[in-house]
Order: sequence, then C-alpha cells, then structure tokens
Amino acid sequence: MDAKTPSQSKTVMTDLVLPSETNPLNNLFGGELLARMDRAASIAARRHSRRITVTASVNHVAFNRTVPLGSVLTVEAKISRAFRTSMEVYIDVWMEDRFSRERTKANEAIYTFVAVDDAGIPVEVPPLKPETPLEQERFEAALRRKQLSLVLAGKLNPHDATELKALFQD
Repeated sequence: MDAKTPSQSKTVMTDLVLPSETNPLNNLFGGELLARMDRAASIAARRHSRRITVTASVNHVAFNRTVPLGSVLTVEAKISRAFRTSMEVYIDVWMEDRFSRERTKANEAIYTFVAVDDAGIPVEVPPLKPETPLEQERFEAALRRKQLSLVLAGKLNPHDATELKALFQD
C-alpha cells in the first residue's frame, strides 16, 4: 500500500455559529463543537483510507476559548498518523473575528478512527508520510500517545522492546 501525505486527507469545514447552537451565555455548546470536529475528522479519515470509518475514541479535546454567537468557525482536520487499521486525526479549530477577520486558534482535538469494510470488520489503511515539521512532530507524538494508551489499558508491556517494535512498524 502506498503511503499518503497528511495534506491528502486535509478537510476544512467553515460555518457560522447560530443561536440554536449556543448556551445561555451565547457561546457555542461544547457538544456542538465536538460534533463538528467529529464530522471533519471522519471525512479526513475516509479520504486517507478510502473506506468507511468509525470513531474509535476522542483522545483529547481542549476547549481553550469560548466561541461566541455569530462567529465564523473553521474546523481543520488531517491525519497525524496511520497505524494498521486505525488513524489518529488532529483537529485545529479557528475562530474568525467578525470585525477584523483575524483568525485565532480557539480549540484543538485528537480523535482516533478505524477503517472498516462493509461488514464493519477493521481493514488495513495506507501508511502516512509527513511532509512538514509540524506534521512530523504530530506523527511522532501520535506514536507516544498510542503506546501510552496501550500501556494504560494493560495491552502492552512497556518493558518488552520486541512487542513495541512489532506493534509499531511503519
């Protein structure tokens, strides 16, 4: 399987924050933002794998800034690492100021998706070849996150170098 680049999976979704999507303080509901990020990440995972993809986990979400009513919100998602059947997707959320049009990073998240066939059975995905320094940084960090997740779940012995190497060969 030929490697793909993160830019081949890049997904950008831009939308307006409407009154029905806000809380009593007129800021975007966190759940609404999670849904937007999930949709963008799903498209990025599908572009990379060319398969049906399902959300396996929401690994990290940082609600760094509130997103007020009327804001233009842009969600950008790209694959940060591909494993055997799973893909880590890094998501950046940008907010555009109504008056100056200046973009500010509002939030970020990391999701994991699994590619499946029509019966829902996991299938292999292409490897990822990072191109930029940021992509390389996220690629390397994804491996550490995956290893930590497996150690915490009791599925990986952190002292078994052979097991580590077998699991994470690219």
